[in-house]
Amino acid sequence: MTASPLGLPSGLVVLAQSDASWSEHFMREQARLRDAMGGLVARIEHVGSTAIPGLLAKPILDVMIVRPRASVLAPYLRALVNAEYRYRGENGLPGREYFLRELPDGRRTHHLHLVLEGGRYSDEYLAFRDYLRRVPLRAAQYASLKQALAAQFADDRESYTNGKAEFVRDTLRLARA
Repeated sequence: MTASPLGLPSGLVVLAQSDASWSEHFMREQARLRDAMGGLVARIEHVGSTAIPGLLAKPILDVMIVRPRASVLAPYLRALVNAEYRYRGENGLPGREYFLRELPDGRRTHHLHLVLEGGRYSDEYLAFRDYLRRVPLRAAQYASLKQALAAQFADDRESYTNGKAEFVRDTLRLARA
């Protein structure tokens, strides 16, 4: 595990103890993004493990921007690129536009997910986050799984992520029950 400043080199899996400053970092980034997006309508949410108090996490903030269904994508893409996010397309998840924000040394500090309101990803990210916030036992189980996977796949983020997939699916099923 590592200390909690934001940032992790690409491809590595290093978990940090939960840090109260993560929510402060998110609030600053949320305000910065609102300014960068000007008049674009969107909901900006803190998702992922850094949004769940007490949960071990990679020290990278996951930000979800939910845009209205009737909105045009291009202005959002321009605004986010102008806000120093690197656009990566759908990055394997159709219906979600993915962005990275990095420090000059290449450490990733933010993953940004631009999704449509009422779409699969907006609903799933929020359901997963909210369920783990409400059910500490499930959050503890997730932390244990993450620790085991991080030990096994410290330099293979894709395998680490794939190893969590069944747990995430089961948690979403529980959240909808």
